[in-house]
Parts: sequence; structure tokens; C-alpha cells
Amino acid sequence: MTITVFGYPTSPYSRMVYYVLKELGLSYEISQPNNDEEIKTPEYLATKHPFGKIPYLDDDGFHIYETRAIARYLVNKYQGIKNSTVLIPPDVQKAALVEQFISVEISYYTQSLYKMLIPLTHIEIDLKLVNEGREELEKTLDVYEKLLEGKDYLTGEFSLADLLHVPLTSIAFSAGEGDLWNKRPNVSRWWKNITERESWKIISTENKSTQ
Repeated sequence: MTITVFGYPTSPYSRMVYYVLKELGLSYEISQPNNDEEIKTPEYLATKHPFGKIPYLDDDGFHIYETRAIARYLVNKYQGIKNSTVLIPPDVQKAALVEQFISVEISYYTQSLYKMLIPLTHIEIDLKLVNEGREELEKTLDVYEKLLEGKDYLTGEFSLADLLHVPLTSIAFSAGEGDLWNKRPNVSRWWKNITERESWKIISTENKSTQ
């Protein structure tokens, strides 16, 4: 069995996939594009990702793209095989709550966080867009603060929903925006819990060595 993740090692979306693989105890190989043009070639569009994005996963000949689809596939196929880590519970109602918070992550959390972060990656920073994203994220984190009252994780137990928040949020911390999380006690506790897992520590160390 060979699992290959095609993408940039420092991409937050690639790192979501690495995090899932590490949590499930799976070994994998990383295949990195030579440049941005490579993922726009007709061959790549035809065989890997029709929209010219990363990551893309090859599991012993089975091909799949889109980060969260890859994550769900890996959980559905490999959860419980290598270790006892549960990212999506077998119980239907508990699994539904995980999916609920994945939807929240996509719709309310990542959209505003992405809006805040993207301008910071350009030489000419669009402060208006950064501030809009920050204001939206502040409102989202206020809701998270309430949702996490009395809980260490979004559903009460560590799950795929928590995991998917980590890579992009870690970029915000590196950009000096950590106070948005740290000033909210419940959110701060949650962030500490989901980033102090051994699998994430390993990924962070590996990524530093590739930069």
C-alpha cells in the first residue's frame, strides 16, 4: 500500500491531509510540484485535479482530490486499522455533529480567516480587506467561545472537525494574530488542545525542515 499526497508541504490544505494521516497512524509519501505552472498543465488537469488545485491523493491507484473529501475518505477507509484514534465516530448522531462543525468551519470560520490572511501574503497589503476579515472572524470566535463552554473540543471529543481548523489558523498565529484566539479563554483552551497533539507537532517540525 502506497499513499501519495501531491502538494506543497507548507500548504495549509496539504497539511490538513498530513494531519489526518498522522492521526490515523498511516505512512505516506509527499510529491511536490516543481512550480505553480505544473498544476495548470493539461496533463495535471486531466489526471489529478480538474480545477488546477492541491492537494491530490493517490491511494495505491485510487485518485481523489479536494481536502475535506480526502480527509473523509481516509477516515472511512483506515480509521481503527492502525490505532484507536477516532476522527468520525461510528455512532450516527455523533458523526452528524462532527459533520455539523465541519460545515461551520467551512462556512463561518475559514472564509473569514482566509479573507484576513490572503492580503497579508501580498507585498501590497489591502488593510481594508484584512480588517473586514478580522471583524468577521471576531464575531465567529465569539460564537465559538460560547460553543466551547465546558468543552475541550467542538463535539466534546477530538474529531476531524477540530483537526481541520489547525493548519490555516497556525498561519494566523505566525502572522501575529494569535490574540484573537488567546483573549477568549474557551477558544484559547481549545486551540491549545488541538495543537499540542503529537501528530501536529511532528508535522510542524517536518514542515520547518522543508522551508
